Amino acid sequence: MSVERVRIDRDSPRLRRRRTKPSRRSLILRVVLAAIVVGSVAGFGAVATDAFGMGALYQRFLSKVERFIAGPPPDRATLPTVTVTLKPATPSPGPTPTLPPPASGQPPPTPAPTATPIPRVGVDVDIVKNHKAVFAHELRDDWCAPAGVTIVLAILGHGDATDALEREIAGRIREWESTKDSLNGEWGPAAMGLALKAYGADGYEIHAYETRADALRGAAAAISTTHSPAVLLAWRGAHTWVMSGYRADADPTVFDDARVTGAYILDPWYPWNSSIWGQSDPPGAFQNSAEMVRNFLPWKRPEGRYPDRDGKFIVLIPTIPVG
Repeated sequence: MSVERVRIDRDSPRLRRRRTKPSRRSLILRVVLAAIVVGSVAGFGAVATDAFGMGALYQRFLSKVERFIAGPPPDRATLPTVTVTLKPATPSPGPTPTLPPPASGQPPPTPAPTATPIPRVGVDVDIVKNHKAVFAHELRDDWCAPAGVTIVLAILGHGDATDALEREIAGRIREWESTKDSLNGEWGPAAMGLALKAYGADGYEIHAYETRADALRGAAAAISTTHSPAVLLAWRGAHTWVMSGYRADADPTVFDDARVTGAYILDPWYPWNSSIWGQSDPPGAFQNSAEMVRNFLPWKRPEGRYPDRDGKFIVLIPTIPVG
């Protein structure tokens, strides 16, 4: 079988690849796409490492997106805010009254026994022995409330201070939110009180005090009476502090003028540092009077007015004794 060979001249037409100069528009588009890819990778890296505060900014962005998707909070009834009026100070015991002289021929009257006065001595109370065991750090910078609820539940034996419990509580906010409690949605003291009730810690009330001294005295007396922690709304109502104990110059359950000189605090913000409020302290740290003045401030929220809370010191008070 023979095969005929055909010679092809070298100058015959060949396929050629024509190189064209990219247009200015396509070049800009490529640069923008590359910047987006690089920026996204760098952004996610910054979020993961919280470089330059990107993690916190990303969390706030997610919160706004979640709030937008969920819509405005419902205008429904919730726990009321109870305004606490100042009690008059306990009067000092007066002199023992003199008995009238006996009638002629009658034996002298027997004086009534005098009650032993309660000594006015300083007290140091803390209902938590191991603060680390019941501490929950807020997993997001806007989760101080669910973290605080988790801490209270752990102290009272209604759950362990785990990330899983904190996430579960945070995910149930839609069950408890109300515009009467928080104008911009999410967590307020009433939502925290309802969350505690839902997990077995009933009886928490929102108390509003005219002065810081009255608020700390009221919280201290409630802790001693119920053996349960109180919740202070610190940073003008923007943050949650769990108060597990206190120091005072007298027993606040006996003396209405007892002066609380500081409190034992579990701060869910720990171990973070705030550019406004400074470095947070470890669980169970004693916050003296100066720290209470710096952190525990009257309620004032930027989203609007709260007539029953504005200018007052807000505390979530336990009212039912444990056991």
